[in-house]
Amino acid sequence: MRARARLAVATAAATLLIGCASGPASSDPGPDRSGPGKDGERVLVFSKTAGFRHDSIPDGIAAVKALGTAHGFTVDATENAAAFTRKNLARYDAVVWLSTTGDVLNTRQQGTFEQYIRAGGGYVGVHAAADTEYDWPFYGALAGAYFRSHPAVQRARIKVEDHAHPATAHLGTDWHRTDEWYDYRSNPRERARVLASLDESSYSGGTMGGDHPIAWCQASVAGTAGRSFYTGGGHTRESYAEPAFRQHLLGGIRYATGAAHADCRPERGHTPLFDGSEASLAKWRQAGPGSFALKDDGTLTSVGGMGMLWYADRSFGSYSLKLDWRMSGADKDDNSGIFVGFPPSDDPWSAVHHGYEIQIDATDVPEKTTGSVYGFRSADLAARDRALNPPGEWNTYEIRVEGERLRLWLNGVLINDFTNTDPVRSLRDGHIGIQNHGADDEVAFRDIRLRELPAVRSGTEPDTTVAPRTGAHSGGLAAHGGPAAEGGSMARGGLAAEGGLAAHDGPMAQGGPAADGSPAADGGPAADDGSVAQGGLAADGGPMAQGGPAADGSPAADGGPAADGGLAVRGRLAAGSGGAVRADGAGAR
Repeated sequence: MRARARLAVATAAATLLIGCASGPASSDPGPDRSGPGKDGERVLVFSKTAGFRHDSIPDGIAAVKALGTAHGFTVDATENAAAFTRKNLARYDAVVWLSTTGDVLNTRQQGTFEQYIRAGGGYVGVHAAADTEYDWPFYGALAGAYFRSHPAVQRARIKVEDHAHPATAHLGTDWHRTDEWYDYRSNPRERARVLASLDESSYSGGTMGGDHPIAWCQASVAGTAGRSFYTGGGHTRESYAEPAFRQHLLGGIRYATGAAHADCRPERGHTPLFDGSEASLAKWRQAGPGSFALKDDGTLTSVGGMGMLWYADRSFGSYSLKLDWRMSGADKDDNSGIFVGFPPSDDPWSAVHHGYEIQIDATDVPEKTTGSVYGFRSADLAARDRALNPPGEWNTYEIRVEGERLRLWLNGVLINDFTNTDPVRSLRDGHIGIQNHGADDEVAFRDIRLRELPAVRSGTEPDTTVAPRTGAHSGGLAAHGGPAAEGGSMARGGLAAEGGLAAHDGPMAQGGPAADGSPAADGGPAADDGSVAQGGLAADGGPMAQGGPAADGSPAADGGPAADGGLAVRGRLAAGSGGAVRADGAGAR
């Protein structure tokens, strides 16, 4: 759970009362609060309908309330659109749109909710949330896709694509369940991370062809700081009694509130090197003592050591390597790592002496702890700690190697940028492997996949590191092309983007270079290739792209005054006149 400043709440007399969502909204809603008021996340469930009304809505509200009570977040529910004020929304970490239909907000309320998302608020869309606000483009981008049609309720096979996201980490490769399966007017895959998709051959009436997403997430919507999660499930009342679906919904809420982290950038073109099957291990080889155990859930868990399981079939040059990993959580001090850039050898020490290790270790010194290039360069510790899930939960690394340059993303956040200058090592051609460190260290891996990138000409990498074996203890990243104190932090804690400063740890502005140097995309959120969307947040006080209005400076309930007129959302301030955001505290059916 992210640490947040507990912000003062306005007096009860001035606070908007939240209406009961078990029936249609009334003009004078009474209070409907649940949960013990724990010092954790707060969620608003919104279920107004202007079209078809699902009889499962009360079951959905009850389920979210029960999840909140069990997992430490407070739940309020309403069908009154008057709840969409700056002051009231600032009290919530996320808003759950539970089977809403039709046009449910007026123009002013739409603008207020858009400001809330731009300031770092979270969105959860359930089922008919995709059948809502067809004439509001920002909402369409937030939901990810609009509803088109559906066949009768029936059983289907769901293919789980992401096993690290908290909404799907509990599921196997296949998930069989009964629901009403939506077809959508567009495919969200280009702008969202698809978590699960439907196998249309397993039911009748699907019309999206071979690629039919049914649950997805977005790390940023139209360049904003807000998070988005959508699931197409939840039509039937029975859905909310299913343990697996309730866990799915809980994971989506935890992601949207920021209580859990995941890589929700779009992912395209990665080829599995290990997919959870025994057959996919045929091209891997164990070097040294110990081993990895293949579990029924498709994970590889380290056993004994110190050894290494390495991909022996071939070496790689420029590539994006993505994998999911989890510490056991038993003693919160497990140790492992991912080796890259080493020559073929059945001696694990060859990888130590001739390659580089991306470390997994919760308690070592900065240049030898999680996110470091072991012994050479610390991660940006502040950025890492904001993105890291604790032991017992899954994390995702992306290791991107281009020439002698290595960059590391943790759950979609860039935390390390290193360039090799050691003449006895080279990242330009080498193997990859995962370490089994010792008998007391238990780390699990799954879904190891790789996408090859264009080769980088020798000598074109920027100098992003100091001499070997000097580790940057403060965890700061050097500017690419701009001077930086050795090991010093970048301005405002952001990462440099090829000579430019990041905006308060947030995305770059429209037209600015992406964090990895890729050109800016002109639409859609930041992808796993680093492209950024039109409408990104401006740096350090610049105006909001796409003309997003700043808050008027009114004090925010449970949040105090907004910075420079920006909207405060549960301790996350919209800085600089509605510009860059700091997010570290960041047809009816």
